[in-house]
Amino acid sequence: MSLVNWIIFTFLTLANFWFSWWVSLRQKRYHGIFRFLSFECIIVLVLLNYPIWFRDPLSEFQLTSWLLLCGSLLIAIVGFYQFYHYGKPADRMEETTQLIKTGLYRYIRHPLYLSLILGGFGVMMKNPEWIPILLSGVNLISLYLTAKIEEREMIRKFGKEYSVYIKETKMFIPFIL
Repeated sequence: MSLVNWIIFTFLTLANFWFSWWVSLRQKRYHGIFRFLSFECIIVLVLLNYPIWFRDPLSEFQLTSWLLLCGSLLIAIVGFYQFYHYGKPADRMEETTQLIKTGLYRYIRHPLYLSLILGGFGVMMKNPEWIPILLSGVNLISLYLTAKIEEREMIRKFGKEYSVYIKETKMFIPFIL
């Protein structure tokens, strides 16, 4: 990576650290640890792959990449809207005051993490070599662990209602996983 990339990486890592601390860790929501790692993987994937972002735009990898990235963006937009509209977060970031069981959340518990998984794989598909594949795998594992830890936090917060919700929905992929 070039010096400019290292500077960008350092700046984004510091911003990611601040975000993780401010939003999750200072309030003892430890799912933020693995989410931090996920964001780091995505940052590195983008920095490694941006030089070929638009190279050979009609190749199978590029088309798959754009499909995953557009799907990721759509799920993120709808997921954030529903999160803020129905979850009524107390701190306007992630502390919901109501359990969301409508829209995307009717079918999957973690649409925003799904959007990060799809985004990570989408960026990886720009240049599917061993380092990007490894990073997208670490991203996937990090988000799975984030979701598992967050679910324990939500059970403590919402109790039996969230335990029932877990049994009624899938984690990331409707009707499958």
